[in-house]
Amino acid sequence: MQCGIVGLPNVGKSTLFNCLSNAKAQAANFPFCTIEPNVGVITVPDERLNVLESLVKPNRIVPTNIEIVDIAGLVKGASKGEGLGNQFLANIRQTDAIIHVLRCFEDENIIHVDGSVNPLRDKEIIDTELQLKDLDSVEKKLQKVSRAAKTGDKEMIKVENTLLKYKAHLDDGKSVRTLEVTDNEKEHVEDLCLLTAKPVMYVCNVDEASVVNGNKFVELVREAVKNENAEVLIISAAIESEISGLDSYEDRIAFLNDLGLTESGVAKLIRASYKLLNLITYFTAGVQEVRAWTIDRGFKAPQAAGVIHTDFERGFIKADVIAYEDFKKYGSESACREAGALRMEGKEYIVNDGDVMHFKFNV
Repeated sequence: MQCGIVGLPNVGKSTLFNCLSNAKAQAANFPFCTIEPNVGVITVPDERLNVLESLVKPNRIVPTNIEIVDIAGLVKGASKGEGLGNQFLANIRQTDAIIHVLRCFEDENIIHVDGSVNPLRDKEIIDTELQLKDLDSVEKKLQKVSRAAKTGDKEMIKVENTLLKYKAHLDDGKSVRTLEVTDNEKEHVEDLCLLTAKPVMYVCNVDEASVVNGNKFVELVREAVKNENAEVLIISAAIESEISGLDSYEDRIAFLNDLGLTESGVAKLIRASYKLLNLITYFTAGVQEVRAWTIDRGFKAPQAAGVIHTDFERGFIKADVIAYEDFKKYGSESACREAGALRMEGKEYIVNDGDVMHFKFNV
């Protein structure tokens, strides 16, 4: 699963990406310094792993991860191929969710492609380009579908009505994610992989003085996106860059405490990205290893087992399940069993975030 970091040139995307990943995107004070998308595999911080490690004392612990993609800066006219527009739009189409970085700080030493700091204008530029590209996709399909609908094909008439609904929404300058549609209507446009249908999170890149409480730019962003069902995070890429340069965990904590922070912006961003992708974590815990596994929210036990190995799903019999809080409370699998906190679940069990699981299968 991938989140794509997007934004205008010089808003701090690549600096933030460098802090997220060991992959080093070039961070420079000029547009288009990131020409090819950089992909980083990011470990998801999870305190529950540390607790399980202290209880089970395994040979190793294996955290879960997600992929973050740093995508080239977009400019006005991208939907028509301006700048790196075509490439940008193709790269973002492949991601599952969008992290939209907005510049919310003033610094005369860092140029802005439009000459001044205005996060709402910046947001609108990218929104408009993505909406125009989606509108183009919808209109092209509508031309083909309308011809078939004229013959009286009932299914094509339904698809045509759906496309007209999407077209009207995009014509109004609104992103697809804010359009209320049925599951059947979503299926009618699934093949288009619409860019503005992707879930989005806004990251306000602020200066050090604004990292705790935000500033006037952050408030403008919050007000502008209040109806989008989107999260707004406050991060200082400059501070995160300083933190990533510190060698020890203790030094990083001390640095954060001095700023009035309890955790780094990067940690918040990774967890928020995980949530944005609608992912949850379950655990396997044994002497060999304690491991976190990533699954989609709503997965049933056999699907969760299939993430470990396809044979586990194919030959699934049952799963022993312990809720994380129970494992933490009783301290071991055997103690949970004695306390009646270990359950045997079948094929219809929907896995919960934090479940500690052991699968029985036969192929």
